[in-house]
Amino acid sequence: MNIPRKSLAIAALLPLGLLTACGGSGGEAEGGDGNVELTFAHSYTQDQPPHRCGAQVIKEEAEGADVGLTVEIYDSSQLGGDADRIASVASGDIDIDLQGASALSALHTPIGMVDAAYVFEDGQHLTDFFRSEASDDLVGAFEEASQVNVLGAWSIGARHFTANSPIRTPEDLDGLRMRFPGSPQFLQNAEALGAAATEVAYEELYLALQQGTVDGQENPLTNIDSQNMAEVQDYLSLSGHSLNSNLIVVGPVWDELDAEQQEALQAAIATAEDRMVECVAEAEEELLNEYRSGDRIEIVDDVDVEAFQERTDAWYRENLEGEQLAAFEAIRGSAE
Repeated sequence: MNIPRKSLAIAALLPLGLLTACGGSGGEAEGGDGNVELTFAHSYTQDQPPHRCGAQVIKEEAEGADVGLTVEIYDSSQLGGDADRIASVASGDIDIDLQGASALSALHTPIGMVDAAYVFEDGQHLTDFFRSEASDDLVGAFEEASQVNVLGAWSIGARHFTANSPIRTPEDLDGLRMRFPGSPQFLQNAEALGAAATEVAYEELYLALQQGTVDGQENPLTNIDSQNMAEVQDYLSLSGHSLNSNLIVVGPVWDELDAEQQEALQAAIATAEDRMVECVAEAEEELLNEYRSGDRIEIVDDVDVEAFQERTDAWYRENLEGEQLAAFEAIRGSAE
């Protein structure tokens, strides 16, 4: 089992006030015997990869290490939406959470670059970046700003375009009203890609596509399938322009764990990271095979990815500055 290189001394970044034992639903030593029950929350259903291959694997591996850890998982946003949960992680009421980098950018803007267009080569690159020294500055600055530890990361799938016309080049986006999520990072991605972004709530997206309020959208394959977008879109263009991220974040309970428990939890996360790379690839291939074998939607697999990459790289280097530019360059440099 490969344990990420990250230092286990992350708790030194936390304010003194957050280093006390947690009340509420957060992790708590039981009976003074060193046993700790960890509360693990996320927004996914039990049949989605982040639960099956991510959270559940962390639970099994951490408990199986026999170092006094138990993990209680609360899926499907049972403990609140993303913004509410990250506040609960910082306060110690939730111990572990899965959060997208774009959501976390509300606490520290540069972390959003993890969701930038074409910044990573693939899901393995994303995970490897957070295992390497290249991520130290970004992770350290985030932890200092948020009082929340980042112990690992994985991709939950690449985002692709759908529309009623094929999208092969940046020029094919001209004149199309493309729905992007409303976070600053995704809107920045739209500009870098050359798209005219239209904000529509995810829950209203199907109806907006059906009624022509927007011409197209971009999402991972699992979301495209679960929202039945093939019913209201003719083409799925495999642009793979950004990777939906999950960062595994841990609150002040980290400092309450002994060295053996910290090592076991970090190792459990590493195992889940590796499993997620395989799990997401399998889920995406299964969906693509299903689409290709039917007539629900036409697959466009000759997207000029290089043209999109060149455009986005030039846009970011021209328009980013400060810590955002440093984060972008650190990620891109780690691919070389």
